[in-house]
Amino acid sequence: MPFVSVRITRDGVTPEQKAQVIAEITETLERVLNKRPDLTHIVIEEVMRPSVTLDFVSDVVCPWCALGATALEQAIENLADEISVELTYKPFELNPDMPAEGENAVAHLMRKYARSAEEVAAGKALQIARGQAIGFRFDLDKRSHFYNTFDAHRLLFWASQEGRQIALKRALLRAYFADGQNPSDHETLVRLAGEAGLDRARAKEVLTCGAFANEVRALEVFYRERGINSVPAMILNGRHLVSGSQSVEYYEQMLRQMAQTPAEA
Repeated sequence: MPFVSVRITRDGVTPEQKAQVIAEITETLERVLNKRPDLTHIVIEEVMRPSVTLDFVSDVVCPWCALGATALEQAIENLADEISVELTYKPFELNPDMPAEGENAVAHLMRKYARSAEEVAAGKALQIARGQAIGFRFDLDKRSHFYNTFDAHRLLFWASQEGRQIALKRALLRAYFADGQNPSDHETLVRLAGEAGLDRARAKEVLTCGAFANEVRALEVFYRERGINSVPAMILNGRHLVSGSQSVEYYEQMLRQMAQTPAEA
């Protein structure tokens, strides 16, 4: 008497789909092994996918954050059938004192990091090549300035409550690094919010009234007090820190490992 156990993830499988699975297994056993359908027993067990919580601390003007976020999201998509990942983007300001008009990008990098013009150019070339490898486009000639990003982080905090944070994060990174747009400009932010599926009128209200400023400041302090002074940085399952921009393959391995590690209570 053939006995078959089938384990499937609990992702909205319908009774009709289960019946089809049973029928096709039964037919295969009869055709290939000459097993009688009336004596075949098939059990379908639904199991939950292992889950991982992931806080991705980053800034929207950080090129390595753009690379890390793109690679991470690809890894999450590649493992969608294996692991459920709850991804949240958390705020970090590379330049919290940046004035409204911003600062020329090359001059800023040379001043802040004591780099030569040649070193800045080499860094750009490396970022462009890394982006091409994973499908993220940099146009660092258009990206002429670094800007203040506090309002962008406030908007991202609100977007997380609306279930559209990841879409807005993608829009912000694309707008800044590929199109050279200013992520501190409110009109730009409202337009990008609309492109990400958010209500434009509410986005304008959030920006105008200073909503979520305290929440964003508190999160920035929280992560700095825990030793995060450079980004990107990821906290997995509430306790495991991974720093720097990594490859898609690295993130896949990391997620598989963390899927076996309980989240912090």
